[in-house]
Amino acid sequence: MESRLLEILVCPLCKGQLHHNRERQELICEADKLAFPVRDGIPVMLEAEARDLSQPAPGQPASNTETA
Repeated sequence: MESRLLEILVCPLCKGQLHHNRERQELICEADKLAFPVRDGIPVMLEAEARDLSQPAPGQPASNTETA
């Protein structure tokens, strides 16, 4: 993804800065705790397509925070 494009893209919800996670191909909004996918080099800036960062990532086990 071009760094020039990253400089002008903002979160569609809060208009905050986004961080590119190259490994997962996502644009991360820390303020809203959302990860927007980048598909074939094109950022998908739709809330409905974003992954909630408070939920476990697909393929990762959920952490068990309950105590016995």
